[in-house]
Amino acid sequence: MKKIHIVTDSTADLKEEVIEKYGIHVVPLTIVIDGENYVDGVDLQPESFLNMMREASDLPKSSQPSSGVFKELYDRLGEDGSEILSIHMTGGMSGTVKSAEAAAEMTDSNVTVIDSRYISHALTFQILEAARKVEAGCSMEEIVESVTKVRENTTLFVVVDSLDNLVKGGRIGKGRAMLGSLMNIKPIASLQDGVYTPIAKARSHKQVVSQLFKKFLDDTQGKKILGVGLSHANGLSMADPLIKLIKDFGFNDIDIAFTSPIISTHTGEGAIGFMYYTD
Repeated sequence: MKKIHIVTDSTADLKEEVIEKYGIHVVPLTIVIDGENYVDGVDLQPESFLNMMREASDLPKSSQPSSGVFKELYDRLGEDGSEILSIHMTGGMSGTVKSAEAAAEMTDSNVTVIDSRYISHALTFQILEAARKVEAGCSMEEIVESVTKVRENTTLFVVVDSLDNLVKGGRIGKGRAMLGSLMNIKPIASLQDGVYTPIAKARSHKQVVSQLFKKFLDDTQGKKILGVGLSHANGLSMADPLIKLIKDFGFNDIDIAFTSPIISTHTGEGAIGFMYYTD
């Protein structure tokens, strides 16, 4: 029977029961650690990855799925005439969406590819919106319109506890990192147009929490909060106080997850991601 299938990648923080409920297809990325390949979410789990990253001689590198992997999935899902909506992590951090777009050009199936411009729960917000619209019987055009609205009303912040991985990944220079480390600076960044963009800094976990909560209050004032997500890489010293403030504010439905290895290889241990969207 024809339907609309949803495809995404392993950087979305999707619970297994949600994947099963909506029949979502998750294509995993891979991580290379000291020359060994590991499949994200299959033979590599978020918490054990941090131990491996700590002991690795070089910074682990992520690798997007090939266009051939996507094409094979698209061919299979679309062989009965079904449509496919493929939503992926920001193209500013990975070539995954480019692989999906190349596969969409090669397959005979009807595929719509979306760059979410986000990661983690902020990607999940869009996937769940699409899944609910599919369940409601909406057309592809209507679903894309709704997903676009969610993306436009989403905010995401990333805070790293150490600057080491940002230096190793070439995102900041060693001089700036040395000065930042001496001053104990915690950079607060957003994903502006899908790209990691520093926007503020704090000198303690307490300041980080205070700044993020103030931004949350300012951004959501007079609006209906539709979703809040928090992911971390052993970053509970920042995550827990922020979660408490949001719950005390009156919003209790917070999605919490351990950060995907694909993300924590960029951010390093101790980082948090804080994201939310409104109507």
